[in-house]
Amino acid sequence: MHIKLVAHVLGLLLIFLSAVMLLPIPFSLYYGDGVHIYFIISALITFLVGFTAFKLTRLDRDVHAREGFAIVTLGWISFALFGCLPFILSGYIPSLTNAFFETMSGFTTTGATILVDIEGLPHGILFWRSLTQWLGGMGIIVLSIAILPFLGVGGMQLFKAEVPGPTPDKLTPRVTQTAKILWGVYVLISAVETLLLMLGGMNLFESLCHTFGTMATGGFSIKNASIGHYNSAYVDYVIIFFMLAAGTNFSLHYRFLKKEFKSYIKNNEWRLLVFLIGSSTLLIGIHTFSQQYSNAGMAFRKTLFQVTSICTTTGFTTADFAQWAFSSQFILLILMFCGGCAGSTGGGIKIIRLYILIKFVIAEIRHLMHPKAVIPVRVGNVVIPRDNVRNILGFLALLTGLFIGGVMVMTILGLDLVSAFTAVAATLNNVGPGLGSVGPTYNYAHIPLIGKWVLAFFMLAGRLEVYTVLILFAPSFWKNLKQKNVGLINQAPTIYFFRSDYFLIPTWYRTTRLLFDSDLVQYKSIL
Repeated sequence: MHIKLVAHVLGLLLIFLSAVMLLPIPFSLYYGDGVHIYFIISALITFLVGFTAFKLTRLDRDVHAREGFAIVTLGWISFALFGCLPFILSGYIPSLTNAFFETMSGFTTTGATILVDIEGLPHGILFWRSLTQWLGGMGIIVLSIAILPFLGVGGMQLFKAEVPGPTPDKLTPRVTQTAKILWGVYVLISAVETLLLMLGGMNLFESLCHTFGTMATGGFSIKNASIGHYNSAYVDYVIIFFMLAAGTNFSLHYRFLKKEFKSYIKNNEWRLLVFLIGSSTLLIGIHTFSQQYSNAGMAFRKTLFQVTSICTTTGFTTADFAQWAFSSQFILLILMFCGGCAGSTGGGIKIIRLYILIKFVIAEIRHLMHPKAVIPVRVGNVVIPRDNVRNILGFLALLTGLFIGGVMVMTILGLDLVSAFTAVAATLNNVGPGLGSVGPTYNYAHIPLIGKWVLAFFMLAGRLEVYTVLILFAPSFWKNLKQKNVGLINQAPTIYFFRSDYFLIPTWYRTTRLLFDSDLVQYKSIL
């Protein structure tokens, strides 16, 4: 582990963050809210710290796996710490704990808030709050790789550690080009949604802020009643469409733009996502039509919006689903854990993991009936290695352990069981609203001080797929590997490439395995 190398890259990222902090200033000046000075001060502080770290260290070699994990995790914490400066300096969120919680919620696209009166905030603050989501959605690290090409091949380690999903989707051999493609698609779809929302009656400011929340699956709104404030079928359906787009693997969007129009239908993961949303909407819609809404069209729209919002971990609301039937609430709770597709901006377990888990269970049942048969787990025409299946089981076990521990901590801090259960579920899966005292019409302001820091940690762990964060707590992670012979490859990551649906699944032992669009190849490299 080269600490100076980590500090060097973190310094560069903070310099970039300082430049981004200037973006809310035009809106602050246009609306005359007077907070532009606080963004200038915050940007100056961030720049000075970043520039100092950059100048006192130097990048004398590529970023490797260990530094990549450290940069991603410590970078996200740094973004939250420096990103909360405008909130603190302006006095609108004077508490460090609350400001850090709100900013971490933004960058991790969780959407959980401690704010009581959102509409009372200045436009500059609201824009920054929404912008943190949009940047975190595809990832500041990925953006930085795109604009800092001198990171070279080592940049792939950052990309692997940060991109949403089981692992990133490497569309081109060069990670820099991959990041540019992903961000190009991201910006293009965001621009289209902004235009459509403006056609629906929103002004540019409102359209941008809600586009940021939609495409990042973040859920921060500039209205106290979230999207329900507009009470517009047009706005609801536009946002439903783009929430689904944000919860879809972005490589599928890229392939669609390349005129591969059947890329969605052919993708098993996307079909399962649509099935979950469709079946859940049907089941919940029956209850909402009979108990909540007398109009079938209204019941369908409200249900479809909420199901899509929860399943893609966006967190926007148009209805108080805490008032729905318990069976409907239970379905929504399950959807919180499902999440979006790999390679999307959604959180949660990810649909591809659930798909492989289902296939694994079916294979095990068949194996019980035919003990001597070799029954592989397949996704399409691809055979999934048993190590990758074990990795998914390990990931689920670790996620379950964190979840149980989090619920225990929150109940000890005084939350009722429903509130504790859903608060941890909503933050660990980057959803935002839960049930009980953290329901869609409430917020997280009442959570005790320690509880907010715990939930902020869960936001980070959920956003970075747990392992990226927890690996930093392993003592061996910080020890330097002394390799005298480059032929010693048992310490090196092993990478497998497969021809399939553009998804990847890492194995976090001594090796890392990737699934990619190619025939089976084994590649070894030294850390």
